[in-house]
Amino acid sequence: MKVLITGIAGFVGSHLAEYLTQKKSVEVFGVDLPYCNWQNLVNIKKKIKFFTCDICNFNSVQKVINKIKPDFIFHLAAQAFIPDSWVYPAKSLNTNIMGQLNILEAVRFSRLDAKIHIACSAEEYGLVYPNEIPVKESNPFRPLSPYAVGKLAQDMLGFQYYKSYSMFIVRTRAFNHIGPRMNECFVASSFAKQIALIEKGKQAPVICVGNLQPVRDFTDVRDVVRAYWLSLQKGRAGEAYNICSGKGNKVKKVLDILLSFTNHKIRIKQDRSRFRPSDIMVLVGDSSKFRKQTGWNTKIPLKKSLEDILDHWRENV
Repeated sequence: MKVLITGIAGFVGSHLAEYLTQKKSVEVFGVDLPYCNWQNLVNIKKKIKFFTCDICNFNSVQKVINKIKPDFIFHLAAQAFIPDSWVYPAKSLNTNIMGQLNILEAVRFSRLDAKIHIACSAEEYGLVYPNEIPVKESNPFRPLSPYAVGKLAQDMLGFQYYKSYSMFIVRTRAFNHIGPRMNECFVASSFAKQIALIEKGKQAPVICVGNLQPVRDFTDVRDVVRAYWLSLQKGRAGEAYNICSGKGNKVKKVLDILLSFTNHKIRIKQDRSRFRPSDIMVLVGDSSKFRKQTGWNTKIPLKKSLEDILDHWRENV
């Protein structure tokens, strides 16, 4: 069984690759940019077959698809940092929308009978009203960032190709996922790295933070990649599924838990530059549809996820 992961060297891609290389019947292939972070794959580099590929280049994508002829495709490659999508909206939309279109077209032209998973995002829901919590898959979309608009377009493209060409496509809308190897631009990892730097004496005992009030639904990335695998094993073609814990926690709680792991006295400093132009104050999901369909459940508690993130940075700063 050949499995192709786009964005394999990224945070989620590397964890999915790590999970799949443990399966005897799976041959893992991956694509990423030539300057990707190989550090994320250092422990499994010999277990995967890697191709450099810019998903925004159709010819490059088609060559890889034709060479591998994958049975399963997990499309994870994306511009994933939301604040960057405000700074570079055209780049964000082009990467996320046209990149996916190239993959779908390459599969269609190659006449492959591949099962395709598209990693969409809960950010698509955007402005969620209090009476809509927890968010179900049927909730209206009110995206609040260029990133969210791009992810919504990916979502709808997946549905359209399923309907138009009878392609086996499953879309997942993951809520906030966290874990070791998470990029420092994301909130939990940013806090953890700053603590690790303070412990090593490389930063003054002050943590810079943005808005600590938003409530988010955090799930460990290792639980999320299990869900992605199950989505193509037990999910139904054409469906969209929320992937989340169903529990809401303020960003401030994430910071408090991380601070509980250190003996250093650390001051908190709010940095207005870290605030978003528009933010979703509460985003908690309902994943009962996916749980019922696949039997998936979360296994790793928030405290363990955060401890692992901090330990990762303690080893890498």
